[in-house]
Amino acid sequence: MELEEQVVEKLIERNWKITTAESCTGGLLAGRILNVSGASSVYEEGHITYSNEAKEKILNVSHDILEKYGAVSIHTAKQMAVGAAKIANADVALSTTGIAGPTGETKDKPVGLIYVSCYILGKVYSKELHLKGSREENRAKTVEMALELFLENYCKESK
Repeated sequence: MELEEQVVEKLIERNWKITTAESCTGGLLAGRILNVSGASSVYEEGHITYSNEAKEKILNVSHDILEKYGAVSIHTAKQMAVGAAKIANADVALSTTGIAGPTGETKDKPVGLIYVSCYILGKVYSKELHLKGSREENRAKTVEMALELFLENYCKESK
């Protein structure tokens, strides 16, 4: 069973709603979830917030967080997940932000530095990734890691 099928199955079992907030994956995460038959019963909405302005305006990511840590940070990934969950009134939110490559790196943030976060009923779980593939490979791996992050943590929470 594919990761996204497992995620949708778990969400249906718990009667949980999910939303997504994506930067570097640009809708790929939402697309993987929505490829699963039955996803419409659990998927609320998705947000592609590529710019800092969109992260602030749509997901309520703090301007101070973006100024201090940047869009590519664990702090931003967490706030993206929390913001998405709140505006969608969802039980679960997955977020992605990072540098998929091959350009965009800085002195402190190399290509392949990516953060994923998973909000579940008020708790946020996050992971820092250091990927080495092409842009497409990095985006695909980020989606897999976001789905896995949910699967690793969903059993810790119950309504």
